[in-house]
Amino acid sequence: MTNSDILNTALRQSAWDCNCSPEDFKKTEHTLTRSQPSPQARRYLNLPHICNFVTYGAGIVASAGEGYGKPAGECLGIFPCDKPPYRLFETPGAHLVEEAFAPYGGSICFMAEYFLPDLAALGEKLCSFELRLLGREDFPPLYIPQWSNALCSQRPQLDVLGVGAFDGGKMVALAGCSADCDTMWQIGVDVLPEYRKMGLATALTSRLALEILDRGKVPFYCAAWSNIASVRNALSSGFKPAWVELTVKTRNFVDGMNKGS
Repeated sequence: MTNSDILNTALRQSAWDCNCSPEDFKKTEHTLTRSQPSPQARRYLNLPHICNFVTYGAGIVASAGEGYGKPAGECLGIFPCDKPPYRLFETPGAHLVEEAFAPYGGSICFMAEYFLPDLAALGEKLCSFELRLLGREDFPPLYIPQWSNALCSQRPQLDVLGVGAFDGGKMVALAGCSADCDTMWQIGVDVLPEYRKMGLATALTSRLALEILDRGKVPFYCAAWSNIASVRNALSSGFKPAWVELTVKTRNFVDGMNKGS
């Protein structure tokens, strides 16, 4: 597998998620599509979207649900192709997206950056703790709050592989991956507070990424732009930025997330 293979796999997956062609992400012009469910989409996506804006750095693909094509098209029109696509994803542009969808009951919810491994940078990282490869049979007792980024209790059937770091018999850090789609597995990582800033997250993330590649799958990593620690971990583990997404949900959904935070 090469870096080109990895990118093409991600482009194909994004195309299934957005109901478009992989080539649409390479075009300089924007693309508006109808969001709809797909058996090949990432399994945690609740499709159809109200709207999801995606760019790999060229044009923007906006995947809008039925009845939301008008505000989605208006947003793309505000940022024509002679302007850098990232402008829509910056705060001033996000305000315009918010205003466009407000009359339809929509509000910006997720603003995330996605990372893919760079095979020239990915490799085993030094770690002073014992690392153990974990499988599904090891996960049931680990669905507890301190491992909620590495494993997902809401979708345990998707958790397929993990790497734990141990201090004696105590697990002090865990990286896990979920089979969110057939070809790509997403990595999440947790480190106990007293063991942070020791390089554990990087050691676990890079080791798990190599294990995923050995199984013929593409590892990917997602971080909120404001999560500096997570972004630093992605970079130090041998990942590089690949694409960004801005997702519109219902106002009630956003309010519920804020109340639960």
